[in-house]
Amino acid sequence: MGYQLIDGKATATAIKQQIAEEVKGILSKGGKQPHLAAVLVGHDGGSETYVKNKVLACEQCGFKSTLIRFEADVTEEELLACVGQLNKDNDVDGFIVQLPLPKHIDEQKIIMAIDYRKDVDGFHPINVGRMAIGLPCFISATPLGILTLLQHYNIPTSGKKCVILGRSNIVGKPMAQLMIQKHLGDATVTVCHSRSKTLKEECREADIIIAAIGVPNFVTEDMVKEGAVVIDVGTTRVPDATAKNGFKLTGDVKFDEVAPHCSYITPVPGGVGPMTICSLMKNTLSAGKKEFYQ
Repeated sequence: MGYQLIDGKATATAIKQQIAEEVKGILSKGGKQPHLAAVLVGHDGGSETYVKNKVLACEQCGFKSTLIRFEADVTEEELLACVGQLNKDNDVDGFIVQLPLPKHIDEQKIIMAIDYRKDVDGFHPINVGRMAIGLPCFISATPLGILTLLQHYNIPTSGKKCVILGRSNIVGKPMAQLMIQKHLGDATVTVCHSRSKTLKEECREADIIIAAIGVPNFVTEDMVKEGAVVIDVGTTRVPDATAKNGFKLTGDVKFDEVAPHCSYITPVPGGVGPMTICSLMKNTLSAGKKEFYQ
């Protein structure tokens, strides 16, 4: 059967244009320009790329953006002090501390220190808790991006069997929460992970598979039923001698063999990735408008 490619890049571009129009309207009425700050520690390749794309997206949306850099040997105290300053800075509407952080820094401690009203990554326990019970909040950017894609393509989720591969705090757990909620996904949700004994069987019964397990080419054609919707969240750098930079981005889904069985599928790159940054922009606009928290 023919599958339809879910184009995250085009969807994100359209949404960023809508945001830019809204920002123009805010500024024309004398309102404040939304301001997003990012804290980057060390020189992780993936993080560098993500933050560079975030700065570019801020320009496209008409936001002010600030990038604060630290070397990998920054102390936890210095990083906490920086978070404290950003919490107090009235011009900064939202900020992110780019993960992963070096091993000597307690990530959870840093997340807890961020003012939840500026936590546009949606990682603070207050935002996570509000999301879990369906209250307005900042929703973690990747799950929000996936939900937006499903809605944009009018893919029915209500009553469908949705299997999520992976249980991270960044994707797997929040995705399950969103897909189970009545006013959002309204689906029957199963979460599988590396210890799940019946993982293949669960996938074969799924109407929607959201693969966020972090293993390249993990989902193969024998795991997907005909007509399934497959959302690939994986982005692993795999060495590739033919590529200019020496690597290629590979998803969790073996695209070439899985795609012919799908009704819809996301590519890697160009699927979920652009939507993650787009969702961060949506959260920043909400933070600037004080939509959730005064």
